Amino acid sequence: MTEDNLQNGRFAVSTWSLHRLLGPVYPYSPDPKKSIARKEPYGPGQSLLTEIPRQLAVRGIGRLEICSFHLPSLEPSYLAEMRAALEGEGILLQTLLVEDGDPSHQETAQRDIHWIAGWIEIAQALGAKNMRVIAGKQAPTGENLERAAGHLGWLAKQANNSGVRIVTENWFDLLASPKETNGLLDALQGQVGLNGDLGNWAAPEKYAGLCDIMRRAELCHAKANFDELGLDVADYRKCLEACRTAGYGGPYTLIYDSPFFADEWDGILLEKTFIEEFYRDEQHAVG
Repeated sequence: MTEDNLQNGRFAVSTWSLHRLLGPVYPYSPDPKKSIARKEPYGPGQSLLTEIPRQLAVRGIGRLEICSFHLPSLEPSYLAEMRAALEGEGILLQTLLVEDGDPSHQETAQRDIHWIAGWIEIAQALGAKNMRVIAGKQAPTGENLERAAGHLGWLAKQANNSGVRIVTENWFDLLASPKETNGLLDALQGQVGLNGDLGNWAAPEKYAGLCDIMRRAELCHAKANFDELGLDVADYRKCLEACRTAGYGGPYTLIYDSPFFADEWDGILLEKTFIEEFYRDEQHAVG
């Protein structure tokens, strides 16, 4: 990972980390039976999405990831407004996270992948560099993995010349271990990148698994666990050590998903400080 690839710094924040602050969600789905009407499972919220770039800037964070369900509108005028808010604060939209669809499903994969492809134009309008999609939610059989690989390869071709890189994540049943994750990426031959997530697999097996897959990751969701004592320091350090061992040098997206702090920014910034100190200590050890 070169310095050019770390423009705007090493840290991003996902809007998922601010879901209580943002409040309403808009659960877009390829399933016509599901309502995409506004819902408030996390309360009414206190901030508009267009206000988040400013909040990032004042905290010295230069990158954002937007969950698809946090976009209150997909109209071109709103997408332009959101892009202007990002550019006005000098914030890089690292990734648009498409939060539904299943390219591995025997019956609905074709429908879902065409729906997912419709988000490429939205990602492009927002100025996103990447678009993270779900590889699949089905059991990791050879047939399901082959189906997912075929659809993701097609999706990557739809994104050609768009300026948007398609990435997927070690998430859900299809990619439940390094074997399936590496197998899918091998089949795609670089057409689709990896967004490695530190919190999707269970300990203790996850540390070796992360060592295995983070060598090929382009992005990282750096989710920490929290309990009544605060941040799980041992787990987070082992995850970061796995990234270091794998040679990962890309950005870290701070994922905070806990009621431990009333203000989500407190949890986000605690994760940021921990990662900064981890690498500072590493540099001192080398020096």
